[in-house]
Amino acid sequence: MTDNFSLFKKQITNPLKFRVFMFTKLPAAFFAGLRVQYLSEEKCIITVKQKWFNKNPFHSIYFAILSMAAEVSTGVLCMGAIYKQRPPLSMLVVKNESSFYKKAAGKISFTCNNGNEIKKTVEEAVATGEGKTVTCLSTGKNEKGETVAEFYFTWSFKAKTMQAY
Repeated sequence: MTDNFSLFKKQITNPLKFRVFMFTKLPAAFFAGLRVQYLSEEKCIITVKQKWFNKNPFHSIYFAILSMAAEVSTGVLCMGAIYKQRPPLSMLVVKNESSFYKKAAGKISFTCNNGNEIKKTVEEAVATGEGKTVTCLSTGKNEKGETVAEFYFTWSFKAKTMQAY
């Protein structure tokens, strides 16, 4: 594990610091109850439980909450890859696709295993100075291990110019 990622992981896996981050930067994620279940350079698991705030009229989790949890599972890996990077990089979702297979009820875990691809893309963006993209898969599973949804997020990374930082 790289030193920068270790520092990032220490911050983001601290439950209190993660909640403060979400409250200040992603308030909808805070109120939806997203949690980091697992984080390494290669993999991130974000969980969300069905509750009054994130339900829909069909007695399941609202699709936007599922999308948010899936995006965070990919975004945390991206943030870890660019943490304290020199030159600094910007990151942005440029595309999203999703498929839904089952009703999302109870606790749903979104897993992204694209950390190595993200790290490679960040390294290319730094080396070339050009914008680079990577597409990440986040799979949501219920407590029985059944796939309820799959989300693909395409992230763009670009080194910031000297004037930008």
